[in-house]
Amino acid sequence: METLVKNYNLPARFMHWLSALCIIGLFAVGLWMVDLSYYSEWYRTAPHYHRSVGILLAILTLARIVWKHVTASPKVEGKPYEVAAAKAAHGVMYLLLITIFISGYLISTSDGRGIEVFNWFTVPGAGELFPGQSDIAGEIHFYAAWAVILMAGLHAAAALKHHFIDKDNTLRKMLGASK
Repeated sequence: METLVKNYNLPARFMHWLSALCIIGLFAVGLWMVDLSYYSEWYRTAPHYHRSVGILLAILTLARIVWKHVTASPKVEGKPYEVAAAKAAHGVMYLLLITIFISGYLISTSDGRGIEVFNWFTVPGAGELFPGQSDIAGEIHFYAAWAVILMAGLHAAAALKHHFIDKDNTLRKMLGASK
């Protein structure tokens, strides 16, 4: 839904910045985790936190998608090709995130155990649905995570370009400070 509002509303801004923080944090922890030794005190703890935050981010992402469709958003600024590129980039980022969530779930539950989310609740495990599930899902998870980080970097660069070069309100709208 797009109408004549100047800024993204507070829930949209909060979900955006919390998502960004979680995505960057999960990516960094994911890179660190793969190099942990079996004897590291973090060997079992880090994956628990990674999975827990990942599940909460999946829930937040679904909430963002719903919120985006039921609330008014400011008009996207820029040339027609920039508007199209921005909409396509957002769609690709959401698809990559969904791919990461599904592949992470398939990795984590391939042994049939559910995912404990901070010991608050358990997401039921599906077990191994196809041969080599953990390895295949692991590869997809790895490359999709790198792709979403690259897309997020482009997204940030585009926002900074709009702010410093075009001098429009693109970044200010996500900060709640449109002129």
